[in-house]
Amino acid sequence: MERGRRLNDETPYVVAVRALCEFTAKEGDLDLRFTPSPSAQEGIAGHALVTARRGAGYQREVSLAGAFGALRVRGRADGYDPEGGQLDEIKTYRGDLAAMPANHRQLHWAQARIYGHLLCQKLGLAELRLALVYFDIGSQQETLFYEDHGAASLQAYFERQCGLFLAWAEREMAHRGARDAQLRALRFPHPQFRPGQRALAEAMYKASSRSCALLAQAPTGIGKTVGSLFPMLKASAEHGLDKVFFLAAKTSGRQLALDACATIKRHAGALPLRVLELSAKTSACEHPDKACHGDSCPLARGFYDRLPAARAAALRADILDKASVRDVALAHQVCPYYLAAELARWADVVVGDYNYYFDISAMLYSLTVANDWKVNVLVDEAHNMVSRARKMYSAELRHAALKALRKGAPEALKKPLARLGRQWTQLEKAQQELPNPEYRVYDAIPEKFLDALQGASGAIGDYFAEHPRAVDAELQRFYFDALLFTRLSESFGEHSLFDASKEAGGTLLCIRNIIPAPFLKQRFGACRSSALFSATLSPWNYYSDTLGMPGDTAWVDVDSPFDAGQLAVRVVGAISTRYQHRAASLAPIVALMARQYAEQPGNYLAFFSSFDYMEQVAALFAERHPDVPLWRQERRMDEAGRAQFLARFRADGRGIGFAVLGGSFGEGIDLPSARLIGAFIATLGLPQINPVNEQIRQRMAAVFGAGYDYTYLYPGIQKVVQAAGRVIRSESDRGVVYLIDDRFARPEVRRLLPAWWHVALAG
Repeated sequence: MERGRRLNDETPYVVAVRALCEFTAKEGDLDLRFTPSPSAQEGIAGHALVTARRGAGYQREVSLAGAFGALRVRGRADGYDPEGGQLDEIKTYRGDLAAMPANHRQLHWAQARIYGHLLCQKLGLAELRLALVYFDIGSQQETLFYEDHGAASLQAYFERQCGLFLAWAEREMAHRGARDAQLRALRFPHPQFRPGQRALAEAMYKASSRSCALLAQAPTGIGKTVGSLFPMLKASAEHGLDKVFFLAAKTSGRQLALDACATIKRHAGALPLRVLELSAKTSACEHPDKACHGDSCPLARGFYDRLPAARAAALRADILDKASVRDVALAHQVCPYYLAAELARWADVVVGDYNYYFDISAMLYSLTVANDWKVNVLVDEAHNMVSRARKMYSAELRHAALKALRKGAPEALKKPLARLGRQWTQLEKAQQELPNPEYRVYDAIPEKFLDALQGASGAIGDYFAEHPRAVDAELQRFYFDALLFTRLSESFGEHSLFDASKEAGGTLLCIRNIIPAPFLKQRFGACRSSALFSATLSPWNYYSDTLGMPGDTAWVDVDSPFDAGQLAVRVVGAISTRYQHRAASLAPIVALMARQYAEQPGNYLAFFSSFDYMEQVAALFAERHPDVPLWRQERRMDEAGRAQFLARFRADGRGIGFAVLGGSFGEGIDLPSARLIGAFIATLGLPQINPVNEQIRQRMAAVFGAGYDYTYLYPGIQKVVQAAGRVIRSESDRGVVYLIDDRFARPEVRRLLPAWWHVALAG
């Protein structure tokens, strides 16, 4: 649905043809049986080829608009042949057209009929032929289906569809009006702002007012979640926003946002604010053993028939968290995951993971662009964005996976997979001749390899299209990896590396994104305002540069509500934690920890650069001080294990938890008061020096002139400050942090530590 406006003669409610038809004409099953569909570029090229085949007078991309009462419908018809009196609705596809679900064809006809009415109205036509033109990307052949209509029948169809939508639109605009009226009068949901919280809220509101981006460094414990959501909700009414997206790195961050929205709603009384949580498909699926179509899954069968009632029921709920969406979905026998996706169109606040807006195929971003929404985007714990965004725009292919596929490949795929295998083997032979055959960086992706990969992925796509019921999870996985690899190869540049690493069974080929900026710029450009906030966003230019934030991005460093008297920060300069010095560091670290524990018994966290280092220190500590309770982070710890680890930090408990810096316990956990009174951080957190990171350092130096800082120092110290931030969570907390390494005393490192810390050398 396009961005709605009030329903009156001056400001009609505007909806796109496609959105109107998806609302009114979809029926039957949810059918997501895997059939390779053309890429966006293939679809554009297919449309261009079809229209190029038409005569000289053929009109392409015909802009059309019409009204029904207070509803204004607009869109672009694919093509119109005035001489033949024919309007074309063009769809590209792969494989067997007969396998296309009937409800897809019905939706296509609905769009053609709406465009047909708008064209008849615009040109004063008495009759019109409609053509559905299906273009096969593989064979380049067209299949046409026709309907002949009089203008009156098309008008009747248009009015019927608009009537169905208008009733919903009127309710939606009534909701919007009531929402905005109460948001304008919204008051902060607590008796007063916490220190620093008002400054953060004011910066957020000003960023929305100026329609610019914001980087906000705000200390842990001031209530950043409420302090960001409250001003953006006020801005929804004042600045005409359609939605606020709150994006978090972890489930815990999503829960904080949902809790903050619930607090705001309670304080405001009957505030009609629709809050939706989006969760991963893997966690929302009720029948993971079934495929997403009506013949397999009961929640896909008749999905669109039951969707209107489920949608209406869901939007009456207070907070649509994962559990609430599931309850409504199961009550109406529809899929919870796809119900949530539909509800994103009608929610006021959407809470989800970063990938829902920033990923290469992000749902919220696509909906924003398609529907012309005016949105503000909040990014929580934004220090994670660089690493997360890099993963979004990277792709990997393993030769071992290709070799395994070739052994049992269908006959139709043997030749293209063999050709790809030959090209891959040639790359490996050339790599073996290098001085360091374990790792190689290429200046460009070899064209012959890329051609072979495209040929293989095209052949796999054709195979799946011709065999829609074929089930081969490994072939599908390789196909998806190949498609992403190919897609990223089209935009390959200095923001990424193409490298090959030797591993068991062959090589790992990777398009490794290291500067997400070129991909994220359009994401920032599509929203009215974006605000990235965290306790560790220094130096701000590192995040602005690597993420591609707009040139007018504002920066605010919120003063801490804490004072130096609450936290004793001590640098232990007599110990080196460098790899070559670790054996010598074990005994001094154990002695330091034992001394601090004896002076002030309580709960402590100890952070190390690796599991091996952590386990060595923990083993020696347990040997020399068996009376002190200790517990350790395990490798590949599951959710239950993490909960058990944190449960040891009781207010009346004592002991030391050993953990790895940058892992599950270095951020995003809250252990207030006596649950945690100190931390030992025996590392600068610097990423490991290896061939990949050295290549990243060289590229960062070439692009930004700060190779070591951007690759090693800034990411490392950010982890240290996050870990130290677990100790002081409120204005009443007291604690101690030991920074164990002589490099913490260096001026360039000290400058990156929080300004409110008073750092002293340990005696």
